[in-house]
Amino acid sequence: MPSKLVDERVFTRAEGSELVVVHADGAEGPREVARHELTTPGKPRIADSHYPPRPAGALKRRPRAQSVEEAEFLEIGQGAAEWLTTAAALGASRVRRKMAEAVDLAKLHGAEAVDEALRAAGGAERFADGDLVSILSHRRLAEVIEFPGRAPERSEHASMQRSTAAWEGFGR
Repeated sequence: MPSKLVDERVFTRAEGSELVVVHADGAEGPREVARHELTTPGKPRIADSHYPPRPAGALKRRPRAQSVEEAEFLEIGQGAAEWLTTAAALGASRVRRKMAEAVDLAKLHGAEAVDEALRAAGGAERFADGDLVSILSHRRLAEVIEFPGRAPERSEHASMQRSTAAWEGFGR
């Protein structure tokens, strides 16, 4: 039903393969207000046009700190706010304890590194115990360490590995 007809009396009828909705107001008489394709039971059709417009910014809300601990967590950065929003939307458990853990990790590893890890965890929907520590340790170990006097990378032409030239005509 269109949202403007909430609490109004309407009549419906099946006409061929369509459902016709008629509103009988007193002034103008009955008039057709919606027409939808019929479906099978348990598979409703939903038309977004029948719902009132969403309030501006409803999907872009930012968390506001309600305590000192929450403020410390949100001070880590934008990744922390994104993580918290996603965790709340998905119903993650023990969020306050994980927030406190993130604050402690930010003191050890720096706010920037923890903020990036929180952004990655939220994007991957990883909210289990130890996920943040796992992401931080992976990123730390994945950093390329440059050693002084290291030989420059060689091109493929200096490789001792066999080529794939034998496969060149395969499938022709």
